Amino acid sequence: MTLQLPDPIATFFAIDDDSDATAVAACFTPDAEVRDEGETHRGGDAILAWRRAARRKYAFRAEPRELRQDGDILTVRAQVTGDFPGSPAMLDHVFTLRDGRIAALEIH
Repeated sequence: MTLQLPDPIATFFAIDDDSDATAVAACFTPDAEVRDEGETHRGGDAILAWRRAARRKYAFRAEPRELRQDGDILTVRAQVTGDFPGSPAMLDHVFTLRDGRIAALEIH
């Protein structure tokens, strides 16, 4: 079964290699914020740097498994496989959408 994800979220999960990291940044609003591993990354440049660093560090792949929605907040539970202890892991990606783009993302 394939999940029906909003376009910016589907793109976020579909892009796997570092060369397309700018496409990931384009999914976010200019003032977007990402919270991951206890750090906050604000704005397109910081989000792009976060994504590239995470790819280099963990060489991960995230496969969405479940979607829950509460208004403009969407939680995607994804199986994340990569070069980290405990791989694979099920992680929640909590997205807030605004104007058809990701305004906030928290991963836990």
